[in-house]
Amino acid sequence: MPTTTVERLSDTRVKLSISVSPAELKPSIDHAYQHIAEQVQIKGFRKGKVPPKLIDQRVGRGEVINHAVSEGVDRFFRIATDAEKIRTLGRPEIVNTTLPKEDFSGDLVLEIETDVRPTFALPKLESLTVSVETSEVTAMQIDDELHAVRTRFGTLATVDRPAAKGDFVVLDLTAIIGGKTVDTASSISYEVGSGDLIEGLDEAVLTLTAGEKTTFTSTLVGGDNAGQEAEIEITVNQVKVREIPDADDEFAQVASQFDTIKELRADLKTQIEKRAVFDYATKAREALLDVLLAKVSIAVPEGVITDEVERHLEQEGREKDDVHRAEVTDSTTRSFRVQILLDELAEKEEVQVGQDELLQYLMQSAQQYGMDVNEFIKVVTENGQIQSMVGEVARSKALSVALTKVKVTDSKGKAVDLSEFTNSALSAVANPFDNGDHSDHGDHEGHNH
Repeated sequence: MPTTTVERLSDTRVKLSISVSPAELKPSIDHAYQHIAEQVQIKGFRKGKVPPKLIDQRVGRGEVINHAVSEGVDRFFRIATDAEKIRTLGRPEIVNTTLPKEDFSGDLVLEIETDVRPTFALPKLESLTVSVETSEVTAMQIDDELHAVRTRFGTLATVDRPAAKGDFVVLDLTAIIGGKTVDTASSISYEVGSGDLIEGLDEAVLTLTAGEKTTFTSTLVGGDNAGQEAEIEITVNQVKVREIPDADDEFAQVASQFDTIKELRADLKTQIEKRAVFDYATKAREALLDVLLAKVSIAVPEGVITDEVERHLEQEGREKDDVHRAEVTDSTTRSFRVQILLDELAEKEEVQVGQDELLQYLMQSAQQYGMDVNEFIKVVTENGQIQSMVGEVARSKALSVALTKVKVTDSKGKAVDLSEFTNSALSAVANPFDNGDHSDHGDHEGHNH
């Protein structure tokens, strides 16, 4: 095994001096001869069959040594970092190379600088308190929830009057471009005011009664002519109003397992309270993360941040936007600190990621990207990103574990019970910090992720 000495240059950077003996370098030398023999063309010898002595004469031992070093440097670096238990970040930089002599005597000495994961001490979780804003369920919230249930049990009744917002109309539509019909649709049921179909339809259909027609201009959003402006002809066949049942005991018996509307309202209140727990827990996770970040000092490697910022700006084509550069630098620095903090937390809490947890995360991610889950898994596997996904799951799970150990209170200091969320989160990992930005921020870990 190569001999390695480690010089710490800063909290986040070290220099490795790796000495490789002639015997340790020999496999790379042998491979270099084989590779060069396959590349050179020498009269009288088939490719791959050129003897080393002839390669020494025609190519030179110096080139053989350079080839062997180039081929072996990653392996020697990996052996050294594994042996010294160094967790690297970013890309290593070779700052000096001392080659063996041309008779292959003497050691190969590699001096390599690399950013490393910073070390820090986590606070005792049991000593921490985080506060979240809570609220009592209001009668209006229960009314809204009950109205949603009643609406699901509603029926549509035909009316003989102009269409109004909230009504349902049965429509025939024709799209015309340049005097030619390019698309038609018949007997479409549409809720007036929903804005779900095509821009301008809500305004066009308002005040129309069954049997009336009108035209308007809009941009098509689907089909072969998507994005083109067309004249839209609509015919209203029917106008319908949703009739919802009264909120009484009879409705409660039809819509639920309860005998009275009072019992149904009480159950709806319980459901609202349960959903609120998940909202409180998400806020508590964010608050806990802020508390942890404030209590630990995590050194940030400038090179790793700079590389990530440059990559991000280059993808956006905004390399010269200094204001945006500052914003990206701040967000990248925070993302780095969060990742390192949660990695440390996951290790300390001995978080393990099961196959089912990883699969669920992959399914959620595929849905966020609008991809088929099997295709998404194929892509991330081919790109070598599975281990990065495992890391994401572990970090999210680590924060859920931490949440079970800290004290969570409301603004009045009263304990908030989040056990329903934490129990669920530890068996089904989600990503509550997803903000819809699915750009590839990468993984900061290097060889020893």
